[in-house]
Amino acid sequence: MERRRPRSPGGRARETLRRLGQEYPGSATELCALAHHDAFELLVATILSAQTTDERVNSVTPALFARYPGPAELAAANPAEVERLVHPTGFFRQKTKSLLGMARAVVEDHGGQVPTSMAELTALPGVGRKTANVVRSVGLGLPGLPVDTHVGRLSRRLGLTTEVDPVKVEAELSPMVPAGERGTLSLRLILHGRAVCVARRPRCGRCVLADFCPSAFSV
Repeated sequence: MERRRPRSPGGRARETLRRLGQEYPGSATELCALAHHDAFELLVATILSAQTTDERVNSVTPALFARYPGPAELAAANPAEVERLVHPTGFFRQKTKSLLGMARAVVEDHGGQVPTSMAELTALPGVGRKTANVVRSVGLGLPGLPVDTHVGRLSRRLGLTTEVDPVKVEAELSPMVPAGERGTLSLRLILHGRAVCVARRPRCGRCVLADFCPSAFSV
């Protein structure tokens, strides 16, 4: 059967979602590389993931979660002890400050439960829009489209947007796919960006999107 070759940005987004769904099957929780058991652990892990690898985060969170299993315990933590535990992720002082401030806000303002709205999440210390979208889409089962460097790069290469600002990229992409699929689109673009559509030398010859990608074999 001949593959569809969509020409509009929305059509390319939907076909990208369909094809990458076959390449990288699974739910948002299954596709997420950050190890976690609930929304709070995912929030902590995502804050720690800034400027480091998911593997590095996953190497420190088991001990961190064992010592501080919930927001109340983390809110009361000794900063020096948290700094020691998260040190391998880099920027450990700022990350510790964000983690403790976030945990206190969750306890004091939200009764110990991770809030669900974008406004409430981004009001937490250390939580930007990308982190909030990760928590919403992966940890809470709500619509959210996190835009990192991979998502932004692939979206521009696929002709889905010309925007560079992550917030504007998110605003353009979100209406193109069903709300419940925004998180999985982001995660699959990230996986594809790491494995195939790499920054310097995209492997167009093995890309399942090459037949309709405007940038194929030209980057």
